[in-house]
Amino acid sequence: MRRVGFLVWKELLELKADPRLAAIVIVAPLIQLFMLGYAATTDIRDVPVVIADADRSSTSRELIARFEASPSFSVVAVVSGSNDADPFLERGTAWMALSIPYGFGAGVHDRRPQTLQIVADGSDANSATVSLGYAGNLITVYGAEKSAALRSAPALRGGIEPRVRVWFNPRLESRDFMIPGVVALLLLVVTTNLSSMGIVREKELGTLEQLNVTPLRRWELIVGKLLPYALVGMLDVFLVIAVALLWFQIPLRGSLWLLLALTGVYLLSTLGLGLFVSTISSTQQQAMMTTMFFFLTPMIYLSGFIFPIENMPAVIQPLTYLIPLRYFLVIVRSIFLKGVGLETLWPQALALAGWGVAILGLAIARSTKRTA
Repeated sequence: MRRVGFLVWKELLELKADPRLAAIVIVAPLIQLFMLGYAATTDIRDVPVVIADADRSSTSRELIARFEASPSFSVVAVVSGSNDADPFLERGTAWMALSIPYGFGAGVHDRRPQTLQIVADGSDANSATVSLGYAGNLITVYGAEKSAALRSAPALRGGIEPRVRVWFNPRLESRDFMIPGVVALLLLVVTTNLSSMGIVREKELGTLEQLNVTPLRRWELIVGKLLPYALVGMLDVFLVIAVALLWFQIPLRGSLWLLLALTGVYLLSTLGLGLFVSTISSTQQQAMMTTMFFFLTPMIYLSGFIFPIENMPAVIQPLTYLIPLRYFLVIVRSIFLKGVGLETLWPQALALAGWGVAILGLAIARSTKRTA
């Protein structure tokens, strides 16, 4: 481990002395144009909604049918009570929950004001705001039609009144949704770029061949080259979290230790990706361009960092499962805003660990004797 420590110290000194590379490219705008053309859309449709129908009347079924027929909503489940709808919001399976109370149908036909509760996942403020508008409009139109249908009697006093509660982001602040994602994006950009260019730099200077003839074992070389960038990434995580909590007042409702532990799992993916890029690049400039334009750009656009995956074309959505940033975005946003634990996030953690082991193994397999 002493030899690894010396190699880590050497890398940190080189990081301090090495200037930031810059390049002017031609292909990047074309790639970004294609990505934006397929992935970027502000339309909100097929909003997943779970309906808690405690009334089970013909009137409540009519309202549910309205949601099912609307192109703006997709009813993922109809449950009996509000408590049964909570897990759908916590897992992100539904963006919204509609609660229909017992006696709703009888109250409508007796021309008494009725109250429906809508609980929305406010993690994504823009999507939640638009979805609430759709739901409120649909319920208002339905109430007006029911009043007109009962024209032989006075109209409903007050109609059907939806009472809205927003979970996880009550202020509907978009920065509460975006800033936690910066942690994932910053780790991806910094650790992937630095690890790929740092290893290629050894090839350019010829020092990699010198390292090959040292007593360093292969695993020591790989660990010694990648560990400094992991340390840089963790430092960035602490800085970003501190700014998010202290300056932007972003709530951290979950466990900080769980966030740090899963961040370590995420580093397997980012460092493994950087190591893989180094095996297919000959120069630092080539490594940076390959990383930015063939890996990072697609990941940013297709991960859900900016654009909801649900709004992307159906042919694009399966590709997002190949992007590690997608899983870590769910993890970091859920820990920050929802306060959920590993019992909810284990599928994302498992997928992230599998992706990291796979890319790291592929990179090591492609490396030559005592190189990474």
